Amino acid sequence: MIRSLNLLKYSLNVSQRAQLRLLSSSRGTGHRIVPAAFIGVDTNGRQQLHQPRPFRLWSPSCSGVSVHHGSYSTQQHTEPAEEETLHNIITDTENVQGSFSKHEFQAETKKLLDIVARSLYSEKEVFIRELISNGSDALEKLRHRMITAGGDTAPMEIHLQTDSAKGTFTIQDTGVGMNKEDLVSNLGTIARSGSKAFLDALQNQAEASSSIIGQFGVGFYSAFMVADKVEVYSQSAEADAPGYKWSSDGSGVFEVAEASGVRQGTKIVLHLKDDCKEFSSEDRVKEVVTKYSNFVSFPIFLNGRRLNTLQALWMMEPKDISEWQHEEFYRYVAQAYDKPRYTLHYRADAPLNIRSIFYVPEMKPSMFDVSREMGSSVALYSRKVLIQTKATDILPKWLRFLRGVVDSEDIPLNLSRELLQESALIRKLRDVLQQRVIRFLLDQSKKDPEKYARFFEDYGLFMREGIVTTAEQSVKEDIAKLLRFESSALPAGQQTSLMEYSSRMKAGTRNIYYLCAPNRHLAEHSPYFEAMKQKDMEVLFCFEQFDELTLLHLREFDRKKLISAETDIVVDHYKEEKFQDSKPASERLSSEQAEDLLAWMRNALVQRVTNIKVTPRLDTHPAMITVLEMGAARHFLRTQQLARSSEERAQILQPTLEINTGHDLIKKLHALKDSNPELAQLLLEQIYDNAMIAAGLNEDPRPMISRLNQLLTRALEKH
Repeated sequence: MIRSLNLLKYSLNVSQRAQLRLLSSSRGTGHRIVPAAFIGVDTNGRQQLHQPRPFRLWSPSCSGVSVHHGSYSTQQHTEPAEEETLHNIITDTENVQGSFSKHEFQAETKKLLDIVARSLYSEKEVFIRELISNGSDALEKLRHRMITAGGDTAPMEIHLQTDSAKGTFTIQDTGVGMNKEDLVSNLGTIARSGSKAFLDALQNQAEASSSIIGQFGVGFYSAFMVADKVEVYSQSAEADAPGYKWSSDGSGVFEVAEASGVRQGTKIVLHLKDDCKEFSSEDRVKEVVTKYSNFVSFPIFLNGRRLNTLQALWMMEPKDISEWQHEEFYRYVAQAYDKPRYTLHYRADAPLNIRSIFYVPEMKPSMFDVSREMGSSVALYSRKVLIQTKATDILPKWLRFLRGVVDSEDIPLNLSRELLQESALIRKLRDVLQQRVIRFLLDQSKKDPEKYARFFEDYGLFMREGIVTTAEQSVKEDIAKLLRFESSALPAGQQTSLMEYSSRMKAGTRNIYYLCAPNRHLAEHSPYFEAMKQKDMEVLFCFEQFDELTLLHLREFDRKKLISAETDIVVDHYKEEKFQDSKPASERLSSEQAEDLLAWMRNALVQRVTNIKVTPRLDTHPAMITVLEMGAARHFLRTQQLARSSEERAQILQPTLEINTGHDLIKKLHALKDSNPELAQLLLEQIYDNAMIAAGLNEDPRPMISRLNQLLTRALEKH
C-alpha cells in the first residue's frame, strides 16, 4: 500500500501532491485514489507533462469526495463515467505467403538454448523484462537512424497483450525490425545478436553504444522458459521491406516464411506452457512490468493501457532535477513518508558506467534497520531495466541504511542472483560506490558540520560496523574519517575527527590517545585521564558502546597508532618513564611505609591481582587497575555468557593495582592494617572494587553492597 501511494505521489504535479497529502488519511477506508496527471515520456522517448485533470476520491457507494485543484467537497456523483480510451496496435493481420524454409539451430546453439531456457535465470518472470528490453533496443536503433538519416517520426512504443483463453502472451514494438537474414542469423545463433552487431558498427559513436545493451540473442531465448512455441513477425524499417514470420518450438529447428500484413517492427507471440499460463493474465503481467520495466524510456501499453509513467531520475542531469522530484522519488523507492536527509546523485563513465542516486533517510534508523539481517534497500538496474529489487552485493553491508538506485549498462541483464554474488564486475562496482559514498559524506561533514553531527549521532553505528567488518586497512581508515568524538582539548559537546586530531598533534608524537567512558564527566574524572594529564596529551573521549571495539579493529590512522589511555600507562611502565609525584614527600607515605603496605596488600589480594605498585601519576584517586590490553579485556568479559568471580577475572586479566601513597585513604589504610585489621580488609577490598569499576572490568557492583553497608555502619559509630 505504501509503495502504491508513493508511486501515485511521484506521478502528480505540485498542486495535486498537496491534495494527496490532505487525503492521505483516507487510506484503509475503502476509498481509492485515481491519479489524473503524471510526468512521463512521449512516444519518442521525450519528457512530457500530461495535462492535469481533477482527481477524485471514490467510495464504494455513489457518494464521495471530489477534489478540483486544491479544493475538495462532498457531493453526489450523478455524471456518467467517462469511457476509457484504449490504444493497442496488436492485431492478427499477418498471413504467410508461400512456403516455410526450415533451418537448424547451430550445434552449440542447441546446447546454449537448453541452458538459457532452464538454468540462466533465477525466475521465469524475467522473460518479460528481456523481451521489453529487446523492444527498447530496437526502438533505440530506429531513433538513432532517424536522427542520423532523417525521415518521418513514427510512434515509438512497446505493446503487450494477454489472452487467457488462448494461453498466449504477445509483445510488439515499432522499432527497427528485421529482414529474413536478420531473423536467421540473430534468432538462429545465440552467440550473435543484432544489437551486438549494431554496436560493432558504431563502436566509435559513444552516444549510440551507451544506450544499447547488446544482448538480444540471449534475452530472446528466455521466452522458451515459458513457451512451447514462439512465433515472431517482423518487418525491417528499410524502404519497401517485406514482412516475415519466424517460428520454433525450441527443439532444434526453426522455420522462416514471408508474410503479409506485418507492421514495421517486431511482434512476438508466446504460446505458453501449461504450467506458465499465469503469464496470460493481465494482472500478473502488469505486476512484472511494474517490477522490472517501470523506467523504460519508451511507452509500454498492456492491453491498450499505458503502464510506465515514471521518470528514471538517475539517468537525468543532476541540475535538471528539483528538490521536490527527489523527495517524491525517494518516497517511491524507499516506501517511506519522510524526506531524504542527504541526496547523492552520482554519475560516472569510468572505470564503470554508473548512473545512481542514493538517499539517507531523515528518520533515525529503527532497531530493525540496524539489524544486519535487514539487507540492502538499493535497486540494481541495467539501462533502466530492473535486475534486483534489493541488490545485496552492490554496496557493503554497513551502507545498508542507504536507499536508492544503481544503474550500470556494464552489467548484463542475464546475471542471476548466484552469478551476481560471484561477479568480479559487481565487486568492482561495490568498491567504486563505497569510495564515492565515503567521499560524499566527508564533503558533507565539511560543508555543514552541525548537520553532519546529527547524522553521525543517528547513523554512526553503521560506520563503526564498517570498520569492524572490513578487512582492508586502507578502507578502514577511509571509513574512520567519518567518525566523530569529543576531545579533552575542546569544549563539551564539540566534536572532532581523527584527521583534525592528527593535525593538532605535537611534532614527534606518534600516538592518538583515546579513553572510553559512559559520558564526559566520568571521562574527565577517570584515574586514567588524570594520569594522562602529566603528559599534556589530547585525549579523545569515546562514549558509545562500540567505540572501543571499533578503535581496536582500526589499530592505526594516518600511520599513527591508536592507543587507549589505560594501555599507555602500562607502556610507560615498561619504558620506565619517570613522572613527578603529584604531592610532596611530606604528604606521602615514606618508602619504608609504602613497602610495608604493599607487602600486606599483596598478601590480602593474593588471588585477585598479579602485582601491586606505587604510581606517581595519580592525584585525586587512591588507586587504579592497569591491564596491558584493557580494551580487549573489557570486550572479552562482555562477550562471556557466564558470570565470573573476581579470582577468575584476575586469572584472565592479570591486573596490576597501582596506588597513590599521597591519598588520604591509602595513608589511613596503612594505619588501620595494624590497629584494626578487619576494617582495613574491608577498606582494601572496596578500594580494589572501585578501581575495577573505574576500569570497566566489573559491571555488576551488587556483591559489594553488603560491604558498603558495613563500612557505612563503622563510619557512623563515632556519631
